Amino acid sequence: MFLYGASGHGKVVAEILSENEIEIEGIYDDNYSIQSFNNLPFLGILNQTNENQEFIISIGDNYSRKKIAESLHVKWGTAISKYANISPTSSIGEGTVIMRGVSINAEVSIGKHVTLNTNCSIDHNCIVEDFVHISPNAALAGNVIVGEGSFIGIGSCIIPGVKIGKWAVIGAGTVVIKDIPDYAVVVGNPGKVIKYKDTATVV
Repeated sequence: MFLYGASGHGKVVAEILSENEIEIEGIYDDNYSIQSFNNLPFLGILNQTNENQEFIISIGDNYSRKKIAESLHVKWGTAISKYANISPTSSIGEGTVIMRGVSINAEVSIGKHVTLNTNCSIDHNCIVEDFVHISPNAALAGNVIVGEGSFIGIGSCIIPGVKIGKWAVIGAGTVVIKDIPDYAVVVGNPGKVIKYKDTATVV
């Protein structure tokens, strides 16, 4: 397995692979200043790939993961902590990272290149689309839909049946009690839209 992204997020992904006895052959990053990383073989800038190489994008930013995923023609692995609780009736897309303490309940659908961060909870029949990041201790009740690229902040709560649009941002500790439009930035209890992003990249 190869990693793309030498950051703190990458260190966590590396530990998940290690606990599952998956060998990391090296890590790439576009930052010229990095000379070594976490005692792993640091391979520098990724200039060429082999279709048989298996990768995980170890970057927390959703839009960056999407750009990289669309630019590389490789096999995508997953990094799933053995200390996560995952229903056998759930489905998990390629490139996804699931960290320690995550709970995924019955008939949940997790998309591609999703990050489910430490101790977040995804209840029954939720749909989490591609490139989403759900932060530590965030909780999704049943039948929640999270659109592509959205960011769910640390400790936030989403009540049952809510739909969060694509590329939205839910601030830390926010309580979401109604549907959220695409590109909205939401904070507070109850959550209120404070602005809209111009693009997927701007908060």
